[in-house]
Amino acid sequence: MSKAPKQPVSVLVVIHTSNLDFLVMERAGGSGLWQSVTGSREGDEAPAATALREVAEETGLAAPPSSLVDWQLTHRFPILPRWRARYAPGVTHNTEHVFSLCVPAIFSPSLAPDEHTSACWLPWQEAAARVFSWTNRDTIGLIARRFGAVLQARPQSLP
Repeated sequence: MSKAPKQPVSVLVVIHTSNLDFLVMERAGGSGLWQSVTGSREGDEAPAATALREVAEETGLAAPPSSLVDWQLTHRFPILPRWRARYAPGVTHNTEHVFSLCVPAIFSPSLAPDEHTSACWLPWQEAAARVFSWTNRDTIGLIARRFGAVLQARPQSLP
């Protein structure tokens, strides 16, 4: 039985703490490619449902729907030639929906070994520099800017 082609509709879920530490994972296969949670839609899933499913599959975290932030942002980009065989013939571009998930503390993800071989938490600048995809890099920067503005706006406590 052959596997159905992947849909050219995916999600990017950037997991981070309020201190702007970001979870990045290395793709399986000795690729040296680091990323946040990503994955393709299955069936007629809504993007948010895909995001929550992929977070659970790739990290073991069962996040409640209320914790997911939908940035109402999509990226359309060419599918890298090395991955085009996973899609139907003639499919060359993917549309990615962007989400984030702020967790209360750094946790040790339960990685899916067929997808990722290692994971680490990095400050936002290092995470943005490590990920291979421009969409992932730009989203980490966007989240850091938004959360940084919130952190700076909070009154400082006196010693």
